[in-house]
Formats: sequence, C-alpha cells, structure tokens
Amino acid sequence: MGLFSAINIAATGMSAERLRTDVIADNIANASTTRTPEGGPFKRSRVVLRPIVDTPYFRLPFLPKQWDDGAGRGVRVVEVGKDESPSRLVYDPTHPDAIKSGPQTGYVEMPNVNIVTEMVDMIAASRAYEANSAIVNGSKAMFLKALEIGR
Repeated sequence: MGLFSAINIAATGMSAERLRTDVIADNIANASTTRTPEGGPFKRSRVVLRPIVDTPYFRLPFLPKQWDDGAGRGVRVVEVGKDESPSRLVYDPTHPDAIKSGPQTGYVEMPNVNIVTEMVDMIAASRAYEANSAIVNGSKAMFLKALEIGR
C-alpha cells in the first residue's frame, strides 16, 4: 500500500459523508413541506454509495511501479435519489393543501420524512466522518514519526 493510500481512501469517505449530512439536513428542513414545485409533498432524498473499483488515477512518474498499488480505492456517491415510499396522511381540513374531494377529504399529504430516522442517519454519518478523520490524523502522525526516525 502506498504512503498516501490510507489518506486517499479516508478522503473519499469524508467527502461522501459530508454530502450525506447535507442531504439529511435538507430532509429535516423540509419535513413539513406539503407543496413543492414538482407538485405534491416533499419526497425524502437518500444518498447511494458504491465502492471505487479499478478507476484510473494519476501515477507519479518517479514512483516505481512495484511500490505503487493504486491511489486508494474508497467510496463514491452514485446518486442522490428520491425515496418513493408513500406519504403520510394527516387530517387537517383547515390546511390550504387539504384534499378537497373524494374519500380522503380533509386529509393533507405530508412528506415521507421521519425525523427519528433522519437523526439516526445523521449520527451515523457524523460518526463515519469522525472515523475517517481519525484515519487521516493517524496517518499524518505515522508519517511524522517516520520522518523523525530518518533524521
């Protein structure tokens, strides 16, 4: 494993978890949005991650090939998709977006965002970011110790 592979892998994880945290924050902010430009209530967003497999990378010309086994694999964001699970129905006939006719008269379609689930996801994303940050800091400390040994 190359000198910077661990840092490259952790950096991809930190980037993915930052995006995941932003998406979760957007979900929480829109937990009560009943009207969107697309029509209907807000749909929860989710981040889909995949491992990076054999992607081409820039190889330093002065590093011998036998010492270079890649720039680190890591993870990448494949898509930020909408969760198509059904919306909640809440009875509130005074709401401006209440259904006006039919068997669901007086009900309001609410977003499919569950605050508890979002908070659990936020904690998991935060812990994953912290773990990747600890890897970067540990690698830096290792490099500094290696430099001290070389003196």
